[in-house]
Amino acid sequence: MKFDVHLPCDPLLPCVKHLVISENEQEHAYNVLPDTALVMGFQYRGNLSYWGTGQQHHLAPAGITGLTDRYRTFQNTTGTGSVLVVFREHGAARFLKTPLHELFGESLSLDHFFDRPSLAQLQEQLAGAQSDPARIALVEQFLIRAMRDQPTDLLVRSALHAIHQSQGSIRISDLAKQLNTSASPLEKRFRAEVGASPKKFATIVRARHVLNAMQNGQQGYADYLASYYDQAHFIKDFKKFAAVTPEQYLKSLK
Repeated sequence: MKFDVHLPCDPLLPCVKHLVISENEQEHAYNVLPDTALVMGFQYRGNLSYWGTGQQHHLAPAGITGLTDRYRTFQNTTGTGSVLVVFREHGAARFLKTPLHELFGESLSLDHFFDRPSLAQLQEQLAGAQSDPARIALVEQFLIRAMRDQPTDLLVRSALHAIHQSQGSIRISDLAKQLNTSASPLEKRFRAEVGASPKKFATIVRARHVLNAMQNGQQGYADYLASYYDQAHFIKDFKKFAAVTPEQYLKSLK
């Protein structure tokens, strides 16, 4: 399996965390855990699908996946190759007019957001490209053309910073008070630009922090467990997020 990470060009750096060339010569099913940024994908060969509600859903050759609070099982066909664009947490809003919370839990074709002739041309160019740098450059050029001139929402940026500083444990009422606003306008602006409510986003941040704490043997895991009123509730939420129980996850780390 190939998973090569590339930094974006300077014009995209404020919005895109990195791009990835992902290739797998063997048919493979794998779990992807929730994270804090939207991901756009362009397949230049093979096909991808994911499992949800007991059904297999085939992904469009060019699509975007919104935030989610539960793991998702993806499957690729033999010889799949994709360019993935991992946005910064506030970055995808510069390319999509749709409020991003409408994408929560969804994987949608880019036909919903961009004109089909441009996407078809990009797919043809990607299929014919002879190198990874050429594929990265093609996707970057597409994104630069699609980027909208939109001012940064400083309230949302400050909210993101505060949530991460608290490792996802901040109360939203306290967050609004800290930012000198009320919960309702904060939630509306945050959902539209980030893709989830501040509360849901904080839950994802906290769960990622707990996984890191478990990997490093830190106290954060025990603190998180103590915040639940019973262990069964903790195990249920953990398994929804990570696909396995806490005990199974810890065993996988050894």
